Amino acid sequence: MSNSSSLKEFLLLAFPDTWQLQLLHFWLFLGIYLAALLGNGLIITAVACDHHLHTPMYFFLFNLSLLDLGTISVTIPKSMANTLWDTRAISYWGCTAQVFLLLFFFAAEYSLLTVMAYDRFVAICRPLHYGMLMDSRGCVKRAAAAWTSDFLCALLHIANTFSIPLCQGNVLEQFFCEIPQILKLSCSDACLRELGALVVTICLVFRCFIFIVLSYVQIFTVVLRIPSQQGQHKAFSMCLPHLAVVSLFISTAIFAYLKPSSLSSPILDLVVAVLYSVVPPTLNPLKYSMRKKELKDVLGKMVQWVKHDMNHS
Repeated sequence: MSNSSSLKEFLLLAFPDTWQLQLLHFWLFLGIYLAALLGNGLIITAVACDHHLHTPMYFFLFNLSLLDLGTISVTIPKSMANTLWDTRAISYWGCTAQVFLLLFFFAAEYSLLTVMAYDRFVAICRPLHYGMLMDSRGCVKRAAAAWTSDFLCALLHIANTFSIPLCQGNVLEQFFCEIPQILKLSCSDACLRELGALVVTICLVFRCFIFIVLSYVQIFTVVLRIPSQQGQHKAFSMCLPHLAVVSLFISTAIFAYLKPSSLSSPILDLVVAVLYSVVPPTLNPLKYSMRKKELKDVLGKMVQWVKHDMNHS
């Protein structure tokens, strides 16, 4: 029997012992990580460098890409390093930092997606007031609120989770540290101490979820009344990428953190973790760039500029 105060490290999910499969895992995660870095990095660079993209929608997309980079950088590099060094260990404080950063980035991204839903609501349902409601100062304040509002929530969960006595060893059946896996190591009655923080978080998540749903009900009501197909297509192209990101993010995160223990299995937990922590940061840039003509044009100019610079170097 071990206690959390005496733990020096946790052991993450064990991957196959054969070197070939370990290399496959490393190269697969490396490819995913590089794709996420490239996609989000291109969006960040494009929005920062092109003044045509200095609009509220692209400002929030810029912040979303920063959060996606943070999310995927917390989990995948450590897993790749463990594979190369043939180890499963992560230090106690390293695990604490990983859980805190993941909670912070997830919560901030959810808050930002809520703000982005409001941006689309104003753009489609209140277009005459868009300039006043979504001015540059207001956008900065909303983005700053999304980054900072969930800091205390992450601290609350960290304080609760890592103060719980752990009586079931130190083996986590996941390739990164997450609260559901740590709670599996706790004493039978210790999870009640996490219940209060969980209830507060669920209330906040539910409030944002209701806001997003109501925003899109009004958005689609207005869009379906637009007489021209071109106008409807433009409105849908603005909303569908965001709606796809919100749906994947909410469904997988809720299933990972609120699913009953009877549904838990190592393979299912691994698949769900990949879906909510790895897939969205990698695919979000693709979802947005594919449906945003302005962004595709700027990215095309950047590629042409790089090719021209390489040809003359």
